[in-house]
Order: sequence, then C-alpha cells, then structure tokens
Amino acid sequence: MGQAAQAPSGTRDLLADEVRRRKAAFDVLSQIFESFGFDPLETPAFENLDVITGKYGEEASKLIFKILKRGAHEASGQADLALRYDHTVPLARVIGSYGAKLPTPYKRYAIGPVWRADRPQEGRFREFVQCDIDTVGSQSALADAEIVLALAQSLDALGVHDFTFTVNSRKALYALLEVYGVDSDDGPSVLGTLDKLDKIGAAAVAKELTAARGLTPDVAESLVGDVAADNSDRVRQRLNTTEQGKAGLAEVDRLIELTTSAGLTSDRIAYVPRMVRGLDYYTGAIYEVVAAGYPGSIAAGGRYDHLVATLGGPDVPACGGSIGIERILAIQGSQDTERRGLDVALTVLGGEEDLMRLGAELRGQNLRVGMYFGSSTKLGKQLKWAHDQSARISVLYGPEERAEGEVTLRDMRSGDQTRVPFTEAASHVRKVLEAP
Repeated sequence: MGQAAQAPSGTRDLLADEVRRRKAAFDVLSQIFESFGFDPLETPAFENLDVITGKYGEEASKLIFKILKRGAHEASGQADLALRYDHTVPLARVIGSYGAKLPTPYKRYAIGPVWRADRPQEGRFREFVQCDIDTVGSQSALADAEIVLALAQSLDALGVHDFTFTVNSRKALYALLEVYGVDSDDGPSVLGTLDKLDKIGAAAVAKELTAARGLTPDVAESLVGDVAADNSDRVRQRLNTTEQGKAGLAEVDRLIELTTSAGLTSDRIAYVPRMVRGLDYYTGAIYEVVAAGYPGSIAAGGRYDHLVATLGGPDVPACGGSIGIERILAIQGSQDTERRGLDVALTVLGGEEDLMRLGAELRGQNLRVGMYFGSSTKLGKQLKWAHDQSARISVLYGPEERAEGEVTLRDMRSGDQTRVPFTEAASHVRKVLEAP
C-alpha cells in the first residue's frame, strides 16, 4: 500500500467491530455519568488559539495542533485557531460565555476526540477520545470525591478492577517548594520537571532541576528524594511546618476519607508525593489512576479553581476528571472478542418483493438483517456470503418454498434447516435467536 493511502501518522481507521466496541464503552460511561447527575456537553473541534495558549504548561503547550490562517491570510504562515487539546479549557470558555444560563453548580460530561502533536508510538495517538466529567461552581470536597467515585465506578464497569488512585495536592506541592526556598514564579516549571520522575528517573530530574531550573545540586537532590520516596512520612513532616502545607495535606486526607466512606477501599486510593500532574491550571487536590496490566495512568483529574477567570469568565471553583479510554480499549482490544455479524441473512433466489417485506418485519423486531446483492443465483455462493457476514440465520426462499408458501431457516452454526410458513418466519427467527 502506498504512503498516500495510509491514515496520517498517529491516527487510525476504525472498522465496524472496533467502532461497536468503542460505542458500547462510551454508552456505559454516559450512563454512569448521568447516574451521578452530570449533563452532556459538546464543544467545537477547534478553539481560538488565544483561548488555548498558556493554559497547559510549558511542555504541554508544545503539543497544541495549530491551524494556519486561511484564504487571503494563508501566506502569513500565522495561526489563529487550534484543535481541541482537552475538554477542560473549552468547558471553562463555555462557563465564561453562558454564565447565569447554566445551573450552579454546573455538572457536565464530555466524550469526544482531542488532538495533540505528540510523537506517535504504541498506545499513544495524535487523535484520541477523552471522557471527562467536571463540576463548576462548588468549593466543597464532596464535589472532588464524587468525581473520584464516578471514575472508579466507570473503571469497574469497563472491566478494570485492579486500580489505585494516587492522590496529591497542588497546595502541598507548592508548600514543599516553599520549604526548599524555590521562588513562586519558578514553581510551575519546577513542578513540570518533577512530573517527569516516572519517565526519566530521579537522577535525570535532579540534573534538569539544576541545569534548567536554577536549583543548587543539594536542593535538587533533596527535593527529588522527598518526592520520590516510597514512604510519605518524610514529606508530611516538612509540609506540617507551613500553613499551606497543612492545608494541602488536609485536602488529600479529606478526599481519601470521603471516598473510602462511600465504599472505595483503602487499597484503591493513597497519598503519593511523587504524583505531580504537570498542567498549570490545577490549584488543589489532584490524582492519577494506575492499574495492573495498563501502562502509565488510565485516569486523572483534580481541582482548578481559577481557570474560568483566565478566560474572561467569573472566578468560580471547579474540579474534574478524565478517563484514558484509549489505553483501556487498546489493552482490551488485544483480547479475543466475538465479531458482531448479521442476525439474519436473506438469500435471494427469487421472490424479492416478499423478501423485502420480510426484511422490514425482522428489522421491526430490532434485528440486524442483510440481503444478498450479488449477481450469483447459486445458493452455495450466497451461503458463503452469509458465512462471511457472520450471520446467525440464513433465510432460503427458492421456487419450492414459494410454491408452498414457506421459507427455510438455516442455522449457520449447526447447519440445521427448518421449513416454516412464510407468515410465521419472523416469529420463528426470534425463537431461534432467543434459544440458549
């Protein structure tokens, strides 16, 4: 196949069975989000560039897909639009635009594609679906806890059971930087480097903190040692020396307390100081979800109380979470799944008008029905077509059946055939399909 015939790097063509599998997963998530009182929201695939710029942090901003100006301005080489990077910034823009028209708090979910100019690799795409839930207009820790519980229930429903929420707080992280004398203006970039711990390791992070962020080697090594430690006691001791540190720890502990009281077991949620979340807009409790058998994080979220104000809207509190549905589906898709075929295949050996009526009656019973459109009048070739369509039942309606006012129903799994009156064909098909 030539290069021009392939999908662009970092994208995929999704054939029928994969589309159905994904839709089923999205339907499960929608039902769970609705059960928690979240309403759906759809936003455009692209936003004004100035809406997106500066909202995601230094590293993430490099991954924004920019759209060049068009028409008479095309030669300028400048961009004025950008493909949607996530669903959070568009939500903040909606809040700023619609304001009082929305309920308070406003609880919404969004399931749709986002785009990132990342380096394509296995399990990582430039176009992928995100599944988000957010609550805007509440400072209560109950709002954070509800989102964690909705994400946990969603993961269980998707068949992901061995997972853990790793929890931290941006307040706690900034307080830790304060303890180490890091200037507040340098905080976002330092946290962005600490967020690379799991990707490049402690030694490389300490080196970058020294070379690129201006920390002394002793401070960098000690800070990394605190954050990377398996036991959180060391960090807790430092944080308890400042009011902001105590407030951050209180956020973490309250989130864990609320979610475990609602049934999330203690082995599924824990305070982990090394969990940073590099996006600049987070302000409070943050979390990521790791699961056995799934690389990286498969869900994440946190509180972002001032993002709406940066887009010209009111300064309202907000929190939200997102499920990495693509990673989950990719792992599950490697397992054998049953192909979805036709419920009924209608062979065509004459009597087309009768078959059209029968097809309509079968579809009226919510069955998936296909009719042979080929040129062959040989039954063998038509049955091969039915087999290729993974049909459960084939309907044979040849001259003999028509003369007797009957049809032959062929079980495509066993090969058994049954002759029934034409007028009762639909009910007999239903009985066969419902049989264990």
